[in-house]
Amino acid sequence: MEEKLLDLLKEIDEDILEYEGENLFEAGLLDSFLVIDLVSEIEEAFDIEIDAKYVLEENFRTKENIMKLVKELMK
Repeated sequence: MEEKLLDLLKEIDEDILEYEGENLFEAGLLDSFLVIDLVSEIEEAFDIEIDAKYVLEENFRTKENIMKLVKELMK
């Protein structure tokens, strides 16, 4: 699961995988349009639905936060 998600993030911007900071948005690696694309890719890849209430900046600030969200939604 993690490897598949990392592949999706790499498709958005491979620098996301190397980023060690605390905010992908402030680093210029993610923006609202890319998050919408990413949500769509995650939903398709993992056969889950990400409700709009989960599409918050805090859930997408780091790759770890994104992984945590996907794991929670897959339960």
